Amino acid sequence: MGSGKILVAQGGGPTAVINQSLVGVVLEARRFRNVERIYGARYGVRGIINEDFVDLTQETSHNLELVANTPSSALGSTRDKPDVKYCQEIFEVLRAHEIEHFFYIGGNDSSDTVRIVSLEAQKAGYPLRCIHIPKTIDNDLVGNDHTPGFPSAARFVTQAFAGANLDNASLPGVYVGVVMGRHAGFLTAASALGRKFPEDGPHLIYLPERTVSLDSFLADVKGVHDRLGRCVIAVSEGARDASGAPMASRLVKNLEHDAHGNVQLSGNGALADLLCEEIKSALKIKRVRGDTFGYLQRSFIGCVSDVDQREAREVGEKAVQFAMWGDTDGSVAIKRTGAYSVGYELLPLDAVAGKTRVMEDEFISASGTDITDAFRNYLRPLLGSGMPDAFRLRFSPVAKVRNTA
Repeated sequence: MGSGKILVAQGGGPTAVINQSLVGVVLEARRFRNVERIYGARYGVRGIINEDFVDLTQETSHNLELVANTPSSALGSTRDKPDVKYCQEIFEVLRAHEIEHFFYIGGNDSSDTVRIVSLEAQKAGYPLRCIHIPKTIDNDLVGNDHTPGFPSAARFVTQAFAGANLDNASLPGVYVGVVMGRHAGFLTAASALGRKFPEDGPHLIYLPERTVSLDSFLADVKGVHDRLGRCVIAVSEGARDASGAPMASRLVKNLEHDAHGNVQLSGNGALADLLCEEIKSALKIKRVRGDTFGYLQRSFIGCVSDVDQREAREVGEKAVQFAMWGDTDGSVAIKRTGAYSVGYELLPLDAVAGKTRVMEDEFISASGTDITDAFRNYLRPLLGSGMPDAFRLRFSPVAKVRNTA
């Protein structure tokens, strides 16, 4: 008879629905008679190393449901990227606490952590079931149709650009919105779903999957502005120039680096500001404004996809079922099975860990500055119900009585 202890943790950037996955694990695990204790690690893998555990078995179902509907990571998260030595320490803590099931909710790096911990347990001959539960607003986990957290962030981006377009139509000029996405442009591409009329923005979309020179960027903006008298632009933080380097690294000096050694692309507002300055300087357009969505798009309360909530709960539930009924470690994946329905599979950790999905070519227009109907059809059901709509006046001109010449 085993210890009956399981541990769940959350890693990486928070999302609007990551707590649904957490609560899915806790409530589903309670259904199994062999589960005696459900622990949560505070602040991800760092909390495991520090043995900073809380007993989630003592949480009421009512409070868990309230937490499930609350954005951000209820247990706290971390940006630590464990190497083999770090993962060996994780395993030793798990073994010391007699943990038999380890669930880690996170993205690419989190899946790799689960993979290494799984290997350490196998080498030691210790019976530890390791399951990775998907989460990332970037939608860049391979093997998944989409990833929990992305639909809600996409819903925010869609609505934000719809609003920016309305503002820009009222007071014409150029607007630049910079969206998260270092290697994958899914979230930036979501900006296009807010269009209602043919001349609506965003008029230009720049994704990491396609390169763009500053000269061609300025030519594109000038072309739209000359035609419409205004221009709304969606730019991924990871948009790359012709050399393949991030535009931000070419335009911004002394950029910060994160804990993984990556250039800090989001949160500083520099890319939006510098692109605006380039537009003003080169094109002599006076009204130019820019925003960096930054953290706003990750856990925006009140702008959550009901589809995302449901699926985030289910990946947590399925993780427990795969762990209890199966005999292999793995990563839970969402698979689209119908016009809109999904199923869940357990993928080998090697198939997911440390890999990055980017937008498929069929989703990107030939020009490289827009998306296709295939992407619209892919994203639309994920945004959920109750999307707001915008309307316009039907102008009926009144004949002039003065200065008619």
